[in-house]
Amino acid sequence: MKTKITEMFGIQHPIIQGGMHFVGFAELAAAVSNAGGLGLITGLTQRTPELLANEIRRCREMTDKPFGVNLTFLPTVSSPDYPGYIKAIIDSGVKAVETAGNNPQKWMPMLHEAGIKVIHKCTSVRHALKAEAIGCDAVSVDGFECGGHPGEDDVPNFILLPRAAESLKIPFVASGGMADGRSLVAALALGAEGMNMGTRFIATKEAPVHENVKLAIVAASELDTRLVMRPLRNTERVLRNAAVDRLLAKEQTLGANLKFEDIIEEVAGVYPRIMQQGDMEAGAWSCGMVAGLIHDIPSVKELIDRIMLEADGIIRQRLAGMAGV
Repeated sequence: MKTKITEMFGIQHPIIQGGMHFVGFAELAAAVSNAGGLGLITGLTQRTPELLANEIRRCREMTDKPFGVNLTFLPTVSSPDYPGYIKAIIDSGVKAVETAGNNPQKWMPMLHEAGIKVIHKCTSVRHALKAEAIGCDAVSVDGFECGGHPGEDDVPNFILLPRAAESLKIPFVASGGMADGRSLVAALALGAEGMNMGTRFIATKEAPVHENVKLAIVAASELDTRLVMRPLRNTERVLRNAAVDRLLAKEQTLGANLKFEDIIEEVAGVYPRIMQQGDMEAGAWSCGMVAGLIHDIPSVKELIDRIMLEADGIIRQRLAGMAGV
């Protein structure tokens, strides 16, 4: 399938694996790239630029296809070594970067000078237009259904994607709620040039996370996610568990007086315990509503091949048949 996104990143299928904390290691990124999509290493999961450079090297040993790095710009007081991470990405010869979080404007000249294509994750049309204005090559438009941070506007993809198509000149991919061939065809119909999948890629054989995490996603329905940290305007969609229930109870009790310190034990530093040790009650972890559409744990190649076959069938048979073609 040829779209502006496959052309831009030199990939076979218009499928991007989203950056995910303690999930986006070399194993998963390489598997996605080998299957014809664009795999992404999650930059900040690697604690230092040196470790990121090492992870990129590991990925190179597993694939000769294009892959990228996700770099999230956090609004933190003690900022990560962003110049170091950018240098590691450039020196490693990576040609695709997914940025997220704060505005990446100050890093754009360096990235573009190195011939890197930048796709920025946005949860609203106004942010997508800003990304276009600062020179991003593409955007990932993230609907309210998504796992992780859906922003504060609560606009689902059925509205957000056509609005993006009306407003943007640069290509975009649909993110949030993406799981299968139906998702891909719907995203293309609404104006996207491909799709970005996060949660669906966690439930694959190659995802380097504990089996408990994969089984929790398969067992979950579309009703099992919750929004946390709304009062802090740092909303995150997570899978419901005991820690999330505790967190929501604190939010309700403290109301407008809630501070990050009040919920720190439910959200800070919990990812290694969940993703690596399989402690499913350790804290809040990002998961999309799309869990309701995830029923198995295939290999990445099986998943991507199945998506493309299903998409092809929908376009050629179901839709063409309806149009009397």
